[in-house]
Amino acid sequence: MFCKYYFRKGSKFMQKINEFTYEIEAKDIKDKFAKRPSDTNKGDYGYVGIMGGSLEYSGAVKLANLSASSMRAGCGVVRLIVPEGIAKTVAPYLLEQTIFAIDDECNKIKFNKGQIDKALNKLKALAIGMGWGQSEEYERILEYILNNYNLPVVIDADGLNTISKMNMDILRNTKCKVILTPHLKEFERLSKIKIEDVKQDEINFAKDFAKEYNVILLLKGPTTVVTNGDEVYLVKRGCAGMATAGSGDVLSGILVGLLGYNEPDILTVAAGAYLNGLAGEIAQEKYTDISMIASDTAKCLPEAIKMIRSYYNERSSFKN
Repeated sequence: MFCKYYFRKGSKFMQKINEFTYEIEAKDIKDKFAKRPSDTNKGDYGYVGIMGGSLEYSGAVKLANLSASSMRAGCGVVRLIVPEGIAKTVAPYLLEQTIFAIDDECNKIKFNKGQIDKALNKLKALAIGMGWGQSEEYERILEYILNNYNLPVVIDADGLNTISKMNMDILRNTKCKVILTPHLKEFERLSKIKIEDVKQDEINFAKDFAKEYNVILLLKGPTTVVTNGDEVYLVKRGCAGMATAGSGDVLSGILVGLLGYNEPDILTVAAGAYLNGLAGEIAQEKYTDISMIASDTAKCLPEAIKMIRSYYNERSSFKN
């Protein structure tokens, strides 16, 4: 069992587990959700992009939920970048978000340098891979973005499957700040380490991987491990009700939304994981662990942000 004690990090006291591991609490991330001056505008909080979707993907509603969670997390504008063949299906589910359609083949995005450049114009951050399915074109797209852009990039879902098939040395050399968000099976594909081995020492395997490839790794699980290869932040929020389709998409939306107006550092990523888990707990309390769905987590983000801002009692829990 780890011994917990408090350690001053900057101006805050973080709960320290060992020499490089900290457990994140609401007080540690409150500054990420600071109240905003009245004389600001949407441009101050960032244009972010979400590139994903394909014909096989389970629905336009999920893409809408993903982009809505970015707005709820506080970015200024969300640009949903999808294959042209599904754009008309997705559009009716979007309210505040914008849509950018890219040429496709069999309703999967094709590599088109000019269109990708237009799609990424003025973006502060990008999330990529959700609902992509499989296509050789995706390797070209990822390679182009990682070689030619300098922005935070959240890679999730089919994006993780794509990068795992590529020469991952590209991660070491990119100017992008890459955030990878695998669950254990996806991490096995990325690291080539068996799940049963990873489970024996998740923290050190995650830390070593992040160090080797110069990424921020968010390893999903009952305790989420967030590491940049030097430090490790543990997030112990979430609940059984979040074991439902689309929960990972909501997390990706939250992360890219926060990156629209926060530094692309380990604490911002940990704040996204914490916010997602807390909102899920609130949703479970309202809808039960059986009936809640991923969009319920997105709906509960405002309440979760209020609680984080107010330094709510860390011992309170919605899990039971």
